[in-house]
Parts: sequence; C-alpha cells; structure tokens
Amino acid sequence: MLIGGREFESEGHTYVMGILNVTPDSFSDGGRWNRLDKALGHVEDMLAQGADLIDIGGESARPGYTPLSEEEELHRVIPVLEAVKARFDVPISLDTCKAGVASEGIRAGADLINDIWGLKYDDKMAGVIAESGLPCCLMHNRKNTDYGNFMQDVAADLAESLYLAEKAGIAREKIVLDPGVGFAKSYEQNLEVINSLEELKVLGQPLLLGCSRKSVVGLTLDLPADQRVEGTLTTTVFGVMKGCMFVRVHDVRENLRAVRMAEAILRGGRV
Repeated sequence: MLIGGREFESEGHTYVMGILNVTPDSFSDGGRWNRLDKALGHVEDMLAQGADLIDIGGESARPGYTPLSEEEELHRVIPVLEAVKARFDVPISLDTCKAGVASEGIRAGADLINDIWGLKYDDKMAGVIAESGLPCCLMHNRKNTDYGNFMQDVAADLAESLYLAEKAGIAREKIVLDPGVGFAKSYEQNLEVINSLEELKVLGQPLLLGCSRKSVVGLTLDLPADQRVEGTLTTTVFGVMKGCMFVRVHDVRENLRAVRMAEAILRGGRV
C-alpha cells in the first residue's frame, strides 16, 4: 500500500503510527501538543523514536466528548498538518470523520484519511476519499451496543463500511480496517475483539489496532492514562501476533521495541 510516497507491506510486518492530538481535551494528552511549536517538537521526537507515519487529530473522541464544528476542527488541524508536511518527510494520516475537514486536509497534504465512523458519519466522506485516490482507514463504530453475536456483528459492520467504500469507488487495496477498540463496546467486548482479530481477516483487508492508553488497559490494571504503557505494549504484541499492519500508539519508542521483539520471536530470528 502506497502512503505518502512510501510503500507499506500489508503482511509480514507491523508498522508504528504515532499519535499527534492537537486537542485541548484528549483523554490521554489533551493540551500537550495543541501549540504549533510543541506539535512540531513532538513529531520530531516520534520520528527520532522510529514512527513510520503520524496520525494528526483535532477532535477528541473520548467518552462524552462534545462534537466540534467543522470550522473549529479545521482551525486546529490544517496549520499543524501544513507545518509537519513542510518540515518532515513522513506520511501523514488525518484523523477525521468530516468530509469537509478531509477535503481541506487532502489539499494541505494528508496522505491517508482515518475515519473513526467508517464512512457512516458523513455521507460525503466516501466520495471525497475516492476522488482523492488516497488510502483510508475505516474504523468499526456504531450508535448502539445491541449486538447479537459480537464478533460476527463487528465483521458485518465493517463489511458495510467496505460496501460504502466500494460503491464510491475506493479501491480495496487502499483500505485498512480498525476494529474500534474503545468504541461502542463494553470492557469485556474490547478484550474479546483484541483476542479475536484473526476473525476479521475474513474481510480480506489489513488491520490497524489502536489500544494505546485506552480504558480497556486502565480498567484491567486500575491505572490512570499516563501509566498505561506496559498494558499498551501487551496489546501491541497481540497485534503483531494477529498480523496487524499498523499499531496506533502514543509511546513510539516502547511500542516499536515490542514490535521488533515479537516479530523476532515469530520469525525465529530470521529477517
């Protein structure tokens, strides 16, 4: 998969996506990187630690969040996106569910659109992505938690996102799927989806796993967001073992080391 001029293999290796939240209210690091100089410094640090690509988001999706206007989200993300693209040679993912933000982000140089609603929030999003020719990540999400068979329902929801993408003209080889850990799922269901990622392989798309510092880690270990590194590393190792293409994380250095160690074990030391 070509992202920002770089070829990413869909199998055999797990890449590390570093998180840049330019929000005042993100659950984990709200307010730390919403100044341009601090955002650029954080990107520089993540790249030095080995991040393969950077995911920029301007709207918190924490439980109980207040949705942003398109204007405010653009005000937050576009200057940062433009500055990162001007200063660093790294593929950039734009985390948004709004077609207008995606469209402006693409003009500003975004290389991938990461939609936490899997094309179901804004009915114009699929068309914007298709017209751009960019790859996308489509996350599992829903407005209710009325599951019958949980994993089958998650797969069916993601299949619906794939249908919307195909209908708009997005090529299948440009789509990554995200199981949506922490979204429309109970604590037990979050654990189940992490442990059952291989069941989503039936959809035929590479997977992104995003568990970094999330409540599933906090509830398991009874720890605040800034003390969830070790728990996150365990989920990253699961992601590698289950064949995920990407892990989306806050702590790049530690997670990259976990990826390398897990891959070495799986390969028996073979490169």
